[in-house]
Amino acid sequence: MTPFLQRFGRLVIANIVSNLMVPLAGIIDTAFLGHLANVHHLGGVAIASVIFNLVYWSFGFLRMGTTGLTAQALGRRDTHTMNLLLLRNGLLAVVLGVGILALQTPIRELGFWLLNAEPNVRLSGEAFFNARIWGAPAVLANYVLFGRFLGCGQGRRVILLSFVGNGSNILLDYWFIRELGWESAGAGAATALSQGMMLAVGLSFLLREVAIAELWQLRANLWDKTALTAMLQLNRDLMVRTFALLLSFTLFTNWSSAMGSEILAANALLLQVVTLTSYFIDGLAFATESFAGQFYSMGEVRQLKTLLIWGLSSSVLLGVAIASLFSLWSQQLFELMTQHQSVIDQVQAQVWWLLPTLGVGAIAFLLDGYFLGLTQGQLLRNSTLLATGIGFLPLGLLARHLSSPALLWLALASFMAIRAMTLASQIPRSLRSAHDQIVLPDPATL
Repeated sequence: MTPFLQRFGRLVIANIVSNLMVPLAGIIDTAFLGHLANVHHLGGVAIASVIFNLVYWSFGFLRMGTTGLTAQALGRRDTHTMNLLLLRNGLLAVVLGVGILALQTPIRELGFWLLNAEPNVRLSGEAFFNARIWGAPAVLANYVLFGRFLGCGQGRRVILLSFVGNGSNILLDYWFIRELGWESAGAGAATALSQGMMLAVGLSFLLREVAIAELWQLRANLWDKTALTAMLQLNRDLMVRTFALLLSFTLFTNWSSAMGSEILAANALLLQVVTLTSYFIDGLAFATESFAGQFYSMGEVRQLKTLLIWGLSSSVLLGVAIASLFSLWSQQLFELMTQHQSVIDQVQAQVWWLLPTLGVGAIAFLLDGYFLGLTQGQLLRNSTLLATGIGFLPLGLLARHLSSPALLWLALASFMAIRAMTLASQIPRSLRSAHDQIVLPDPATL
């Protein structure tokens, strides 16, 4: 195995382990709350978590934009730009986090109004929300730190931060919920404090390689108009992309609900498989993002081609393998998720849609990472808007009108296919563009 493939493999494993810590912590949170006397705590936290997912997903551009630009600067050995990027996105994260705190009341009221929970469920959800919201600045700052470490290919730090955040969350859950009896408010406080602990450890890692005095000296360049404009444009494009993704998956669930409770439950279980697969494929996509930025800035076209071959083949193989596994043994595997045979029957009627959805979706996920590394925000934005407007919405609306779950899955598969095709069509242009990149010499070698 070549040195590149060894480094690529290590970063993939680090990203997958990091990604899987997220659902693991959620399962343990649920287990603590699920063993309380009143079930409404579990429902309230589940509803409040939907609000947080929507809010925090919207600011995922802080990680994505930081990773690609950092990787490109690393490829040029431009530590000055890397540190400026860290400061700019770090300050933006803090400002946005404080803004979320300032707007917490309207966010909470609008969120619970839209989700329409029962009174006791809403009270538990609001208690969780009111405690967890104070971790918002740390959450967004952690996005920037993760982007920095991923852009530098520092997979071990990513794993360690994931263990710190999720491990402390579990311990604090036990303390606050089981020992102190704080119920759903305790779960929210545990999550907020664990994010703060993760931030503290991440900053300690960062300060081992960058001195505070060195960052302070960059303050005069912090407000460079050209660099700020480019950063904000990239972040804007990535935010629009994320909104389009959220819209498609939210409408998929909403239209499933209109087809009946059994179809809604079946589609929710199938979407859990899609989510599980994404945790694995995102490990490949994040590693591709890091290396693509470095190779692109160095003009390493051959390495970019190798990266694409290994990344695409691995992601498609993984997506098809997981889809095949759940399709061939659907009865046995989905029995682990539900005891209702009528729901499993609906799952078995639609389960083969996982093959095109995950097979083609794996290409879209991987190329998302590739073009994020190249910081092609406008391309990613346009590709996702096109996939939503042409691939998903027309077929999805027809599926809702005809109450056809098969047609609804075709809409989701078409969404994935158009994203994959539009991104794949731009690969040759990206490779030609890599020829034009200039590698700046390391000042230390002059």
